Amino acid sequence: MTQQHNKLWDKGFEPDQMIEEFTVGNDRALDLELAKYDVEGSMAHVTMLESIGLISADELPVLLESLSDIAAAIDRGEFEIEPGVEDVHSQVELLLTRRLGDLGKKIHSGRSRNDQVLVDLKLFTRQKLLDLARDTSRLFNLLIERSNEFKDYLMPGYTHLQVAMPSSFGLWFGAYAESLVDDVTLLAAAYNIADQNPLGSAAGYGSSFPLDREMTTRLLGFHTMHYNVVAAQMSRGKTERAAAVAIAAIASTLSRLAMDVCMWMCQNFAFVSFPDNLTTGSSIMPHKKNPDVFEIMRGKCNRLQSIPNELTILTANLPLGYNRDLQLMKDILFPAFKEISQCVSMAIFMLGKMSVKQNILDDPRYDYLFTVEEVNRRVLAGTPFREAYRQVGMEVQNGTFKPDRTLHHTHAGSIGNLSLNEIAMKMRNTLAPFRLEDDPS
Repeated sequence: MTQQHNKLWDKGFEPDQMIEEFTVGNDRALDLELAKYDVEGSMAHVTMLESIGLISADELPVLLESLSDIAAAIDRGEFEIEPGVEDVHSQVELLLTRRLGDLGKKIHSGRSRNDQVLVDLKLFTRQKLLDLARDTSRLFNLLIERSNEFKDYLMPGYTHLQVAMPSSFGLWFGAYAESLVDDVTLLAAAYNIADQNPLGSAAGYGSSFPLDREMTTRLLGFHTMHYNVVAAQMSRGKTERAAAVAIAAIASTLSRLAMDVCMWMCQNFAFVSFPDNLTTGSSIMPHKKNPDVFEIMRGKCNRLQSIPNELTILTANLPLGYNRDLQLMKDILFPAFKEISQCVSMAIFMLGKMSVKQNILDDPRYDYLFTVEEVNRRVLAGTPFREAYRQVGMEVQNGTFKPDRTLHHTHAGSIGNLSLNEIAMKMRNTLAPFRLEDDPS
């Protein structure tokens, strides 16, 4: 039996099988991620086609009902791209045509596969960025909560990995919370780039049909559209790179946090600990409680930081218009969204169960943490700074320095004034474009 082939560009001949396998690659499997968005885009498109007379008022509800049935099958996990069917767009149109005959073939009027995949990718990326913003907000809230919980638990601060000045777990947790605000700033920028409707740009040069692009923009919930049809096609690549930069920013923050935790778990520090069942052991050393979760998180997040560069190189010298190279971005970006989501979720899980050590600074090895405090104390009493610095330095050199462990840090963002409410306000303002309070999920 001859295998059935269904392609939107079918002209009565088939390419060589080697050519097809090489050019399609893993794209059909990745396209399943786009199925719900392809149906969503098609429902908006046919609604618009009816408004301009390319579909009759009687045909529209029939098409919408069939598309709704396909969407329900996708939600149930029953949708698949059949053997011989090129992509998700072809599969949706094939299902409609089987059910509705020639009516199913009308849905492609006024659009190209180029703007069809573009709108799918915009909707997909927008949703994934929204999901990531929601997850990052949860991590932020946990960090703020733990910062407040441990605001009085002092720990050493380091520069060059040398004992430097007093810090606290409140300061440490709060630092990563505020760092996430910067990451969400990039996330919001990527979201704004994705939140633009390309539908109606067709193959990149518009259409002679009187398409109502304002209508599809409203129906799909886009904030605005890519007005210039060439600019709409040029946004492919830019949208993905912007998303990758935001992913890499969050990954950078998580990677540094993971490194800190790995170090603090080491017995030479022993600042933090986890329940035994959240650590792993050694095949020959019975005492080992390894931070494998944070080591894997560190590795995954370091790898994610290469994604923007990979996408930049892939798209660096492409000429204007659609080029098949762009297909390969899905191989890079789709797994990246999954991986950063897993890392954020795991950070929430682990940090919520982390215990911290009390009274760390009572250990004499941390006496020199208080040299700066002593210099400042003498300056406040009237000694010039350079003279106070010299006096304390000499005491350190001859072994007579006696630390005063009382701290008086009161300025904004310091140990004694973590400014958690102000940091939380920054995050609320930064998250505003995502309208999380209006999102049903």
